[in-house]
Amino acid sequence: MNFKLLLKFAMQAGEIMLRSGAETYRVEDTIMRILSVYDLEIIEVFVTPTGIITTIDDQKIEMTTKLKRIKSRSIRLDKVALVNDLSRKYVEGQISLKDAIEELKIIDKTPPYHPLIIISATSFTSAFFTIVFGGNLRDCLISLSIGIILGIIQRLFINLQVSRFLTDIICGFLIGFSALLLTTIIPLTNLDYIIIGSIIPLVPGVAITNAIRDTIEGNLLSGISRGIEALFIAISIATGVGIILKLWFHF
Repeated sequence: MNFKLLLKFAMQAGEIMLRSGAETYRVEDTIMRILSVYDLEIIEVFVTPTGIITTIDDQKIEMTTKLKRIKSRSIRLDKVALVNDLSRKYVEGQISLKDAIEELKIIDKTPPYHPLIIISATSFTSAFFTIVFGGNLRDCLISLSIGIILGIIQRLFINLQVSRFLTDIICGFLIGFSALLLTTIIPLTNLDYIIIGSIIPLVPGVAITNAIRDTIEGNLLSGISRGIEALFIAISIATGVGIILKLWFHF
C-alpha cells in the first residue's frame, strides 16, 4: 500500500472541503475516516480555517507529516457534499484509491453556478427579504434592482480577486447610495426596509453557523477565528452603509 499516496488523497479532500466552506471538525473527520482504513497506529489531524496538519505513523512505515496552507476560501457547499460522498465510498471499498484521486480532481474543477443564476438569486433574495421585513411592493422592486447591481459588482470583484472585506465595504456603500437615490426619486418607499433587505445577501451566515458548530464540537481556535471573521464582515458591511448615510444626510 502506498501510504504517501493515501495521505495525499486525504489532504486534498480536506483542502477542497476547507476551501469550500466546510466546518473544521467535518474536515478533520473526513481525513481521519480516509486514513483509518488501514488501521495505522498513529493518525493525528489538526485543522484550522487557514491550514491542515496531518501525521501518520506505523511499524511498517516511517512517520510522515504533511502541512497544507489554505490561502483562499469561498462558499461551495456542493463540493463539500461531493467530497464527503466520495470519502465514504472509498472507506466502504466501493472505489479504489487511484480512481478516488481522479474523481477528486474532477470535483475540484467543478464550475460554480452560471453568473446569471447567482445574480438572479441575489436580486430575488434582496427583494423577498424586504417584503419579509415589512416593505411594500415599491420597496420590493427597488431592492430587486439593487440586488441586480450587487450581484454584478460581487462577480466583478470575485474575478478581480479583491479582498472580501474591501468588497463588502464597497457593496455596502453602493447599497446605501442606490437606496437613498431611488427612495428620493420614487415616493411612498421605506429606506430602512430596502437597505435591510438588500444587505441580506452579504450577511456571513455560513461563517456564523460554522463558528457556532466548531465551538460546540470543541474546536475553540477555529470557532473563535471564524466568529471574528464573521464580525469583521459585518463591520465592513455596516461601515459601507454608514459612510454613505452620514455623507448623504450631512450634505
